[in-house]
Amino acid sequence: MGKNIFVSYKYADTLVNTLNKTESINFGGKWFSLPRVTKVRDYVDELQSILDNEDHINLGEKDGESLKDFSEGYIESSLKKKIFRSSVTIVMISKGMKEIYSLENDQWIPWEISYSLKEITRDDRTSRMNAILGIVLPDENNSYEWYYTENPACNCTTHHTDKLFNILNRNMFNMKNPTESSCNGLVIHHGDFSFIKTVKWSDFKSYPNVYLNKAIEIREAKDNYKITKTV
Repeated sequence: MGKNIFVSYKYADTLVNTLNKTESINFGGKWFSLPRVTKVRDYVDELQSILDNEDHINLGEKDGESLKDFSEGYIESSLKKKIFRSSVTIVMISKGMKEIYSLENDQWIPWEISYSLKEITRDDRTSRMNAILGIVLPDENNSYEWYYTENPACNCTTHHTDKLFNILNRNMFNMKNPTESSCNGLVIHHGDFSFIKTVKWSDFKSYPNVYLNKAIEIREAKDNYKITKTV
């Protein structure tokens, strides 16, 4: 069954692996096709192609738009109408998604996640909390190590959630009664330990419906998690 999907992403982040995109340049009356830098927006275009058999919505804000001068009421009005009809929010997690010199509440992604997690009433109808799936993109070196660190000795993976927006960080490893074990001084989490599940771009491409359905399954078990809904 098709899903209505809202995509949250940093439009112009270029700290991602190249997708070999080109642009047309007119020089001396002739058109030339030249290589250009890949942006996260290009991955969103690829995502739309992958989900072409699904009903999906791509309503991410334009890069560079600021919320710092907007009131809480304006933000709510602007975002809730875009997210209202969706049931799943995909967050494109990229190396440069955060503007480190800007407050998080001045950036779009945290607000989009926040409103995805809330039950919004509009026209006498109340939407459900969205399921949320984070797709981790490879960096400019075609590596996921900026976020995932594999530990073969313990057969586990470290997630560097400290590199994410706080609202993402707080909704990961947030199961109320997690199943844990230890290995070489590390605490190993098992099962669906995060309300916001993450997946590598390369894995999502192979099995998109598996991961979308898993995010929905986790949403159905939301009472098992300590969920943070505010920026």
